Amino acid sequence: QALEDQYSPSRWSPRLDRDTIIDAHLAVTAAGEERGAPGVGAALGVTAPCPTASCPAGTERARASAQTSLHVPYGKGDGEKLDIYFPTDHAGTFPVLVYIHGGYWQCLSKDESGFAAPPLVSRGVAVVAVGYDTAPKGRCRPAEAVAACVARCRLTLPSALCPGHMDTMVLQVRRCIAFLVEQYPGIRGIYLCGHSAGAHLAAMVLFTDWTEFRVVPDIKGAVLVSGVYDLEPILHTYVNDALNMSWEVAQRNSPMRHVAPAVPAACEVLVVVAQHDSPEFRRQSKEYSQALRAAGWSVSLLDLAGRDHFDVIEKLSENSYILTQVGRRAVLRQ
Repeated sequence: QALEDQYSPSRWSPRLDRDTIIDAHLAVTAAGEERGAPGVGAALGVTAPCPTASCPAGTERARASAQTSLHVPYGKGDGEKLDIYFPTDHAGTFPVLVYIHGGYWQCLSKDESGFAAPPLVSRGVAVVAVGYDTAPKGRCRPAEAVAACVARCRLTLPSALCPGHMDTMVLQVRRCIAFLVEQYPGIRGIYLCGHSAGAHLAAMVLFTDWTEFRVVPDIKGAVLVSGVYDLEPILHTYVNDALNMSWEVAQRNSPMRHVAPAVPAACEVLVVVAQHDSPEFRRQSKEYSQALRAAGWSVSLLDLAGRDHFDVIEKLSENSYILTQVGRRAVLRQ
């Protein structure tokens, strides 16, 4: 039970109780501003319903205020689509921030991610909201069907690929980056930003053998917010009920287990943690940043006072928010 509590972010916020914080978070990100009334949801991953609105108000406003390419397929899977928010005056070249949503690999989508776009788009930065196939889609797919799919796609990963599988989600985000490089040659620098599960996926992108994708993305920086970097503890919690990870899958997809020595072109990494994240989330952020630093990476750890696992990312819609400013300065400096 103690481990369950540590990996239940809703139990650590001092703002609202665990039965209302999730609905409040969904309301705030959907609105694209700092508001949202408590609802009737429960802890994430247990009984809280995932949002079903195809386009929340915050995303609607972001789409209306920018030139966009919506639902752009980067693969053949149902969830393999991007929303791209272009700056108004870009002359064909622009830096790109790729935003990877959280939701414990189980809910949320690119359609709830538009709230983060306006402060960057207004300063000449394109924002890409990534869609990927969250669990538990396809968990019970017959083994024969999975094997056929793998053979048909000539995939060689060491586990069966199906929607919602951790290997698949990691591959999809990597494929998304490769797609952007191929389709938009005017990109001058890619920056990754992920929250919670999205921070984990962004961290996995940093340790990709790009020879498999026949591209070399110019990744300039990564902002990893309240992430999980070692999946092994997750195996022993309710979170794995939907993910259905084995020990081997968890090891293979844990950024902490794959920290490689920095190369000259290695990007800058900002690891962000909230004061009111759980002790386990805080421990993982601290230890991951230390591991990167020991391997020669340029890494900073930003501990945001007064924030919890949810409002640490909700406020990205605000120009005055410190994390918005830090991210924007990093992109524009390059």
